[in-house]
This record gives sequence, structure tokens and C-alpha cells, in this order.
Amino acid sequence: MSGDHHPSELSEGEVRSRAIESILREKGVLHGAAIDEIIDIYTNDIGPLNGAKAIARAWCDPEFKDRLMADATAAVRELGIGGFESEHLVAVENTDTLHHVIVCTLCSCYPWAVLGLPPRWYKDAPYRARVVREPRAVLGEFGTELPADVEIRVMDSNAEVRYFILPKRPKGSEGMSEEQLAGLVTRDSMVGVTVLPDLEPSATAR
Repeated sequence: MSGDHHPSELSEGEVRSRAIESILREKGVLHGAAIDEIIDIYTNDIGPLNGAKAIARAWCDPEFKDRLMADATAAVRELGIGGFESEHLVAVENTDTLHHVIVCTLCSCYPWAVLGLPPRWYKDAPYRARVVREPRAVLGEFGTELPADVEIRVMDSNAEVRYFILPKRPKGSEGMSEEQLAGLVTRDSMVGVTVLPDLEPSATAR
């Protein structure tokens, strides 16, 4: 993979956002705690909702799933998800025998449009280096233990291809609405560092 896809550690958008944040801090408009809270909300709640909606639709609608796997950029656009960071999306599916995990080894390319802001660990050098060399060990640190016969495939994103994962649908989720299913999907399951737990039989009776 050529380094030409990664001209710098920070994208133009990240450079601008940091500059704006610095100015607002200097003028006393924003404080560190407030910024951290906003970032946390967009990282863990608001951002990943787009991806969760796409995943839930794919679980419920086989034709949409086919379109998602064939052209994820066009498929998520059907759900109103667009913009620069939604370009070049590629969806890959986790199954009983194959588990994908996403990384960007040269910087931190990330499908913002469907996953929100990247978590700090995704951008850290140890994750970017180790998940390629020892993916099982890294997943284990996230509490994800996979059977030995499950192949782990590391997908290396770059400026031209941004991966996100269609997780395995939890057993016991049959009969749940699309909205309920979206509520099961997490950011980390769409990055591949965790799997979605199967549900107790009573979970679908809500």
C-alpha cells in the first residue's frame, strides 16, 4: 500500500477542527470538560447511529443487504447518509467462520459518516501496529474471544477505501423491529473489536 494515500497524520477537517477548538479555548468560549463531553456523545451515541440503522436494515431486508455489500456508499445514501466521509465505503460481513476487524495502519482513516468520531484507541500506534500482527491477542484485550477455527481477517482502511462491518445478527433477535435491532448495534462491533452478544429468550418480548 502506498503512503501517497496518507499525506499526513491529520486530515484537513481534523486540522481545521483543532484550530477552531484552540481559538475557542483561548477566548474562554469552550472548556475542556465540555469539549470532552461533546466528543464522547458524538463518538459513542450520535455518530454510530447511522451505521446501526444501516446494519439493522440489512438484517431485515435481504435486498438492501445485497446492495450494501455490493456498493455500501450508494446503499447508505438511500438512508440519507452522505457527505465526503461516506465516499468509498466498503461493507464486509462477519459470519460464523470469518471475523473482520478494521484498522488504518498508516494514519487513522475511518468511516465517520457511519461510525461517528474515531475512538482514541483506534488512532493509537499500538493498536494500529499490533492488530495486524496479533489480532487475536488484541481482540482478547477487548474481551472478544473467538473459536480457533474462526478466521480473523484484518481490513486496512485508507483514503480510498473505508471499511465498516456488518456484524453477525444476535441469536434471539428474531421478531424485533428495525428500530430495536439498531439499538443492539455498537460502534465497536462495526469496527470488529467486539461481537454482539446473543439475547436471552425474554429480550424479544419487550
